[in-house]
Amino acid sequence: MKRKLISAIGVAGMMISLAACGGDNGDGGDKAGADGYAGQTLTVWVMDGSTPDQWQKDVTAAFEKQTKAKVKFEIQQWNGIQQKLTTALSEENPPDVFEIGNTQTPAYAKTGGLADLADLKTSIGADWTASLNESSIYDGKQYAAPWYFANRVVLYNKKIWAEAGIKDTPKTRDEFYADLKQIGQKTDAEPLYLPGQNWYHFVGLTIGEGAELVKKDGDKYVSNLADPKIAAAMETYKKFQALSKAPKDKDEATPQQGEVFGKGNVGAFIGMGWEAGIAIKANPKIEKEIGYFTIPGATADKPEGVFLGGSNLAVAAGSEKQELAKEFLKIALSDTYEGELAKLNGVIPNKESLQSNLKGNVVAEAAAPAVAGGGTTPLIPEWAAVENAPNPVKTYMTAVLNGKSPAEAAAQVKDEFNKRLSQQQ
Repeated sequence: MKRKLISAIGVAGMMISLAACGGDNGDGGDKAGADGYAGQTLTVWVMDGSTPDQWQKDVTAAFEKQTKAKVKFEIQQWNGIQQKLTTALSEENPPDVFEIGNTQTPAYAKTGGLADLADLKTSIGADWTASLNESSIYDGKQYAAPWYFANRVVLYNKKIWAEAGIKDTPKTRDEFYADLKQIGQKTDAEPLYLPGQNWYHFVGLTIGEGAELVKKDGDKYVSNLADPKIAAAMETYKKFQALSKAPKDKDEATPQQGEVFGKGNVGAFIGMGWEAGIAIKANPKIEKEIGYFTIPGATADKPEGVFLGGSNLAVAAGSEKQELAKEFLKIALSDTYEGELAKLNGVIPNKESLQSNLKGNVVAEAAAPAVAGGGTTPLIPEWAAVENAPNPVKTYMTAVLNGKSPAEAAAQVKDEFNKRLSQQQ
């Protein structure tokens, strides 16, 4: 999941943390005797903000009661985590269980750092939502377990929509467009704030079209931006972006679209629910005017495609406590504690049957309907280099918005796109 970066972790701090992972390990074995796993301690790395105190307390109590072992949660920061985790997985005492970004999972699976969890999928994962579990699979094997997720919604200014005479939220893409046009005609507000490089929303549109951003050419991956389905997604983006005054060569963070919305003269924007907090910080009075709805798709029965950001849980291939780690996952991912996490953090759980825990959370209720049809960027290790600035997908988008055809824009970035896909991982 994409997070705001915090200060870098120093090497000294890294070594202290890694050393701590090796402490209090009991006998180091992984066999349960008459007293369960008594004497052992399981080390679990979770990211800052992922696990509320109450959830940790409840899961710890259940785990220790069932296994007779101890669990030690160690909170990590997103900034620098990939390097830190890569180092830890190569050492003798890696964290036994760890949180990992869903789109990062394939790279760790490829290098052999993750244990095969096929048996866990069989025992507790039969009804994991397919779109959420996809990132846990690499080369046909289950290398992680889906944990929690989030996706984009429409945040709108209820006062502006009322002034335009709109009485209900739209259920189709055409209705959404018509409502925005009506705002432009009947109010002084900017109908939609949509910068030209809100590329995660564009990725969602490509998912909705059933398109892939890359394709296989022999034994390597290459750009698939010339696909007509990609062009169709970009034409949809262009149609809506024409209603916006946002710059065509900037993304949603430049400036922060929440701050623009917070000024009170924008009808809607497409973003993460937490971006409402940015708007409210900029203008506390706007809080009561903010509403949320699912991004409408081409038809009322299927929401727009969305990018699913989130986290998986994995077990280190180098852990000497893999069976104990799986016992932890069975508890943490059980309906009881998966549901509790969804309720406490307002995140999408890994099963559709658990979405009832989101009741009363207006943002999560707006996000949930799109999950089944959602997806991610290509789940290949080679993808990571594509996102480095300047992201060629963003360059493609701006080129189309500035007048080039989708085919011309795809050709413009093809060489750079393919160069990045060919970089050694």
